[in-house]
Amino acid sequence: MINTSSYIALRDLDLFIASGLVILNAILSLLLGLGVARQMLIAAVRMVVQLAVMALVLVALFRHATPALTALTCLVMLVFAGYEISNRQARSLAGWWTWGLSTGAVFLSGTAVSLLALTTQIHAEPWWDPRYALPLLGMIVGNTMNGISQSLNALTSQAYGDRLAIEARLALGGTRWQAFQPAIRAAARAGLMGIINSMASSGLVFIPGMMAGQLLTGVPPMDAARYQILIMFLIAGGTGLGTVIAIMLGALRLTDDRHRLRLERLQVRTKL
Repeated sequence: MINTSSYIALRDLDLFIASGLVILNAILSLLLGLGVARQMLIAAVRMVVQLAVMALVLVALFRHATPALTALTCLVMLVFAGYEISNRQARSLAGWWTWGLSTGAVFLSGTAVSLLALTTQIHAEPWWDPRYALPLLGMIVGNTMNGISQSLNALTSQAYGDRLAIEARLALGGTRWQAFQPAIRAAARAGLMGIINSMASSGLVFIPGMMAGQLLTGVPPMDAARYQILIMFLIAGGTGLGTVIAIMLGALRLTDDRHRLRLERLQVRTKL
């Protein structure tokens, strides 16, 4: 009979051995001249530090759980999600607009979907319990962040590339929404394609992260599958909502009340 009452604890040595794969990738990058070795190593170090700090924060939160501390931690996660989105744009909105728009979109979508799940499906007691609220929000926001980032990047890039066609539609009497319709559609597809691919291949091609983690800790496979299905539905909802909000606000910013294209509100990033 399979033992479902315990999990296998990892040692620091186990993590050190696994880190050799990242170092190997960095070496391959140097040999092939890909130019991503430094970024890969920095990202790996950031990940280790951030997860270690988060683990310490969670230990403290679990011991002294209050609604205020849970809300503050969620706010920090959302603010940094907006920052990461704004840093991934080839052409971003000038000033604080990309960060503000990104943070607002991920905040609205992430909190709305998380609150729905905590109060109607998870039934956590209390509903703001950080053991449930923070991991749930993290999974939703992490994936929503990717969708918003890709959709905004597609929107601004296509608006710049198709600027003559957009201006022609506006000159012929079209509204900003009619002129931006092809760019909006392309941006929406870019933002949603990741979650669509994940849902289509889950279980057949790969076992998603949450289900894999629960299986490693001894949760029965059917229960793990149910949780993963719930999470995928929540991620799809958050990604769709966040993507639509970001695209619409982005299109508004790239035009004005007189239905003119305002590409001077874009700035080109020299380094991603």
